[in-house]
Amino acid sequence: MRSRIVRLIHSTRTPSPRVLSAARLPLRAVLPPTRPQLRITPLQTQLRHWSSSHPSLADSSRPDLFYHLLPLPRDPDPSQSIPVYALSFLPAPPPSPRSATILGWLPAVTEGNEDVDAGLNDFVENPQFRPLLHEAVQQALREGADDVWTNSAIQIQQGWMHIHDYRNVPALGRIGDPDDIIASVLVQDSKILPDTYQAMPSYRFCTADGPTQLTEGLAKKLMSVLEGVALRESQ
Repeated sequence: MRSRIVRLIHSTRTPSPRVLSAARLPLRAVLPPTRPQLRITPLQTQLRHWSSSHPSLADSSRPDLFYHLLPLPRDPDPSQSIPVYALSFLPAPPPSPRSATILGWLPAVTEGNEDVDAGLNDFVENPQFRPLLHEAVQQALREGADDVWTNSAIQIQQGWMHIHDYRNVPALGRIGDPDDIIASVLVQDSKILPDTYQAMPSYRFCTADGPTQLTEGLAKKLMSVLEGVALRESQ
């Protein structure tokens, strides 16, 4: 699937406009087991009626996630572009289609088949976003900005603690899926040692459970980091 999207981005063929299909958009919110799963029908409906006058749209089931309709320059000919949805945690459109603040891209069209719409299976990660994510998470842990992980360290007392994505929280005492482990950090005497932070290379921005979803303290720190990067990119 990834190779097909790479071909799409590198293709010189001009695709006909076609918005994402509701049937191919499993953008459900991933919440703790005690909370009900939210339906995403409003988002799917709005995507179908997307217009150039409203290029940015919030996910109705994930209010922290935004979709920005942008032209992504093709390689190796940047004079041509394809329409994509840039996924971002910032409500304002990114400074550029390849901004580091973008989580990744969804093609707004598919290549060579007008009856097949793009969905999350076609999601392409933005490699520039990954270091920003880890910077934010490590800073938040250093500052004790997230009660969830501070309390988890108290319970663990000693040993390595995995920082999980909240879209798929593992059962108590179980290790989560490698795709959902953002990083690991050493805990000693119930205290997080932020300098031992180790990023998990297998972590994926988007899985069948949806895009990245952080606990409240980590999410706030990530927003602060992304806002700073967007400001610098705009200058």
